[in-house]
Amino acid sequence: MKYDETTRTSKDRLSEASMLGKKLHALRMAMRITQAEAAARAGLSRSTAVLIEAGDESRTLSQLLRYLDAISPRTSLLALLTDDIAAMKNMQADLLGKRVRMPRRNQVHEGQPPPSPTPATPRGKGAPSARRGKTEKTDAYDF
Repeated sequence: MKYDETTRTSKDRLSEASMLGKKLHALRMAMRITQAEAAARAGLSRSTAVLIEAGDESRTLSQLLRYLDAISPRTSLLALLTDDIAAMKNMQADLLGKRVRMPRRNQVHEGQPPPSPTPATPRGKGAPSARRGKTEKTDAYDF
């Protein structure tokens, strides 16, 4: 007979089980392994792998350790809990190190001097326009 473990487990332990499942999911994604492939390597069904990654507290320690070994052989549970896995560090660095857009021309960067101001140009009849580099005409009939 199966028991509902959520009523018998403290909230702190349930949150730890959820955190462990998230870490296993992140490691699997960092290793670029599908859930079905990891489950097959561990000798588990895919539905059990889903429950493990969801943080189901009724999964056995043996199932968790087999799943971890299937995702990343020779990785200890301690290394997983302390985020001491190179693949996860590399994945986090890849996510943080990407630029979204190029900086604007007039944007000041650290360590660089501010852009020099453009000299004022005289405005008047026949003076070059500051916008387009063309001469302005004050009259439509000016020759």
